[in-house]
Amino acid sequence: MTAASSEPVLEVSGLTRAFGGLVAVNSVDLAVQSGQIVGLLGPNGSGKTTALNLISGVLRPDSGSIRFAGKAIEGMPAHRIARLGLARTFQLVRVLNGMDCAENVKAGLAFHSPPLSRGEIDESVDRLLRRVGLADRASVPASGLTYIDCKRLELARALALKPRLLLLDEWLAGLNPSELLIGIELIRSLKAEGLSVLLVEHVMDAIRSLCDRCVVMNSGRRIAEGRPDEVLADPDVIEAYLGVSTDA
Repeated sequence: MTAASSEPVLEVSGLTRAFGGLVAVNSVDLAVQSGQIVGLLGPNGSGKTTALNLISGVLRPDSGSIRFAGKAIEGMPAHRIARLGLARTFQLVRVLNGMDCAENVKAGLAFHSPPLSRGEIDESVDRLLRRVGLADRASVPASGLTYIDCKRLELARALALKPRLLLLDEWLAGLNPSELLIGIELIRSLKAEGLSVLLVEHVMDAIRSLCDRCVVMNSGRRIAEGRPDEVLADPDVIEAYLGVSTDA
């Protein structure tokens, strides 16, 4: 397994975004070291997906800095950030239902830098579909896939960018127990290949199994950071999830 280095691939400092009077992300700091899986946790509405949207360029921050591989990317459009090697999946699975699986992956390869030849594209499509367990689904329409296969296809399209950092927004949500084990092993194998991952997730078995560190948000703020066992035992984190104080 590839060990995490001391060089951060992502550094976020003072990240803030408000929607009217609601401050969805409030001066959040976090970092992902190269080769790490970092969990971004918190109850529903805590600002996790908004934070991913800010990091990936879907939204512009009101203030704060975002450095990816040493380059300032705050406010940069999403397609430019993607070309730098930052890929993501979405909380609601986004596949192109009017295309087959191979065409979906080709859509991701359109953002590859440098551009690929036709032969390289075909070879990459085959490799990526095999990588996520869809080797025999290349010509199957995306609209005919099962839920977990849709997630696999979305992941293959993200991996088409050859990213240094992958943002996964509840990628394991909705899977049955056997599918969950498959998903966890797939994410673990990506880390073994040296990929860094920022993982928004509610499945605590996955958090304990996969994450090197966790950052916990509540009401837009960071309230805890540390190893999974530390943050999941933190009284502030328990109160945020359960709505009751452990001092009661």
